[in-house]
Amino acid sequence: MLDSSILTDFRMTCAERNLGVHGVHVYQQGAGEVAHFFQADERAELWSASKTYTSLAIGMCLAEGRFGLDDPVLEHFPEYAGIAAPGSDAIRVVDLLQMRSGKDFGELPSTTTEDEVAHTDWAELYFRAPQDTPPGSHFFYANGSTYMLSRLVEKTNGQVLRDYLMPRLFDPLGIINPWWNACPGGHSFGCYGLQLSLTEFAKLGRLLLQTGTWEGKPLVPAPYIDAMHTDVVPPAGHFEGDEWNVGYGYQVWQNQWPGSYRADGKYGQYCVVLPDRQAAVTVISHNETNTAGILTAVFKDIAQKL
Repeated sequence: MLDSSILTDFRMTCAERNLGVHGVHVYQQGAGEVAHFFQADERAELWSASKTYTSLAIGMCLAEGRFGLDDPVLEHFPEYAGIAAPGSDAIRVVDLLQMRSGKDFGELPSTTTEDEVAHTDWAELYFRAPQDTPPGSHFFYANGSTYMLSRLVEKTNGQVLRDYLMPRLFDPLGIINPWWNACPGGHSFGCYGLQLSLTEFAKLGRLLLQTGTWEGKPLVPAPYIDAMHTDVVPPAGHFEGDEWNVGYGYQVWQNQWPGSYRADGKYGQYCVVLPDRQAAVTVISHNETNTAGILTAVFKDIAQKL
């Protein structure tokens, strides 16, 4: 069984290097779990680690037959077909998942005004924005892509992303009334805004290790879980740092540690899945200068000891 001593070196590294880690949780199949909290286990903003939960919703929708990976996204938003920029009709669901939509802006087009942000449907703003490159041709990390995945889930089932996931994911995981921020139109952001405690966030790693099954009940199809971290594209230097240049899948990052991958959020919100160790390491942090140091410590001080 796992012993809390496995976290000793990691705790020391966090203190010596001032890594800003608020808590760390380790789960290993057959060996149980251990955790250490540097402060209270309160809900925190997961930032872009929220994207991985949006991806799980996509896997569920695929299983329910609501759309396919190769579906043109615009076909599900016919009300914007007349105003969409040329080339927008070629954006597929998988292009959004892999950050290859061809619309190279972060969350909203740079030309968006404050009035449009407040009063115009963000899906309209998305489709109106010009295509910088053909969909599927290159990687550009964009919150707008994940936001549109959230909107696609909502469009095809009638519930905002957060509500769609309540009976299908959050309730089975025992996560009560999770907070997920929304845009002015009331649509779940999808790309960020999900707030969970470390204990709640850590359940993601266990679910991924178990290929989408929880307490014997399949929640997300296993083939989709596998594809999330194997159907990858090269990030091609979009971010600095070795851990951000291995590969990007369906809203998860591959790691340098062979076969491993992670949910990844700003300031050091990580859920690192290590299939070769049958383990997951989850951290919640606030580090504005050296989040790579947190990942290095996870692999050196914890993963190598499992």
